[in-house]
Amino acid sequence: MAALAAGRRALLLRDDTRGVSAVEFALIVPLMFLMFFGMLDVTNYFAIDRKLSQISQGMADLASRYTTLAETDVSNFFIIAGAMLTPYDKTQLKASISQVYIDPSTKIAKVVWARGDFPTGKVNGTVVVRKVNDIVSVPTNLIVKDANGNYLANQYLILGEVNYNYVPTIGWVVPKGGLTLPAAMFMRPRQTSCVVMVTSCTP
Repeated sequence: MAALAAGRRALLLRDDTRGVSAVEFALIVPLMFLMFFGMLDVTNYFAIDRKLSQISQGMADLASRYTTLAETDVSNFFIIAGAMLTPYDKTQLKASISQVYIDPSTKIAKVVWARGDFPTGKVNGTVVVRKVNDIVSVPTNLIVKDANGNYLANQYLILGEVNYNYVPTIGWVVPKGGLTLPAAMFMRPRQTSCVVMVTSCTP
């Protein structure tokens, strides 16, 4: 008799579906949170990356419109850069504006003047800044050449550079330590061959 009752209870337990929804919910919730916060981190990553491209282009474009730049002009460019990053944390933004001279004889591009933070942040653990005579890699399609392939003289480019230390909200998809997002844009001076900073643009 006891065995029969136990068998009946087992059958009733097998057919009892109470609590199934709660169990399923408990299994799905972690995955839902992972997907939600993961998408949040990835979406912010791409949004900031897009803004950095716009900022580097905007700074280079602004500087290229001048014939002579003052320190206050450059300071305003950096203020604008920070505003363009809204609503993200602008304290993580590093930016620099430089003018590059392309030497036709050596075919080497060097910095003529520079302001701001070097966008890669550190070299061998030391914070560095763009400085005069730093060698810069310039895309070959931006270099004007004659029919024989010789570099033409008097070529200058404005270089806007930024980077951002992106730290994710959760860090389930993007590494918790964060990622460095760089962006750079070259622009040719629009009104003159070079943009004077302080007193001269002579290399």
